Amino acid sequence: MSAAGSSSPAVRVMLVDDHELFRDGIASLLNEQQDFEVVAEAGDGLEAAYRAPVVNPDLILLDINMPGMDGLEALDLIRKELPEATIIMLTVHDEDKKVFSALRAGANGYILKNANSDDFLQMLRRTLEEGAAISKELTSRLITEFARTSEPMPKTDDGESIPALTGREKEVLALITEGLADKEIAVRLSISLYTVKSHVRNILGKLQAPNRHTAADLAMRSQLIRPK
Repeated sequence: MSAAGSSSPAVRVMLVDDHELFRDGIASLLNEQQDFEVVAEAGDGLEAAYRAPVVNPDLILLDINMPGMDGLEALDLIRKELPEATIIMLTVHDEDKKVFSALRAGANGYILKNANSDDFLQMLRRTLEEGAAISKELTSRLITEFARTSEPMPKTDDGESIPALTGREKEVLALITEGLADKEIAVRLSISLYTVKSHVRNILGKLQAPNRHTAADLAMRSQLIRPK
């Protein structure tokens, strides 16, 4: 079912998967929507890394497991060229290790290939709106994993671990902990959506967090942001 009443330009999508039938099915589903348009496809990671900077899509759906250059390698190359693109990994199984690696490399989320059409579209739209879309179960595991493997954050003289966030980054992080999406943060702070996304990206990097939900949890647990 197409999105109703959409007046914004369609999100330009690039599909990357080595199974042509799967690509055809996803392309058909997305092109039926008013808010999505498939503008490019690739059958392997190398082709995706080459074509993505040329096509400059808004959203890239990238299979994790592909022969030759897999999705993780392609993600690293694409993210360097297209830092603003939303990249969602596609996987057959809920594989923690590869998903963690993808999120560390800059993926915005992941979707299981066996998701039904409605859930698939909902996850895409949620990721575009909120900057990340990851199940609660995986978020919990991510927090544990990143706490285990991340390097210690810088400490103040009194020994408290506090990342060097700017004042504006702390404002953005506080609104993230309240559950606001990027567009809502932009309105609240009277700044552009592009600026918000830039702050969010910096926050995630400084907190060594894979997504905004994990960053919010870490901020609350460390009392970097105190609940209202």
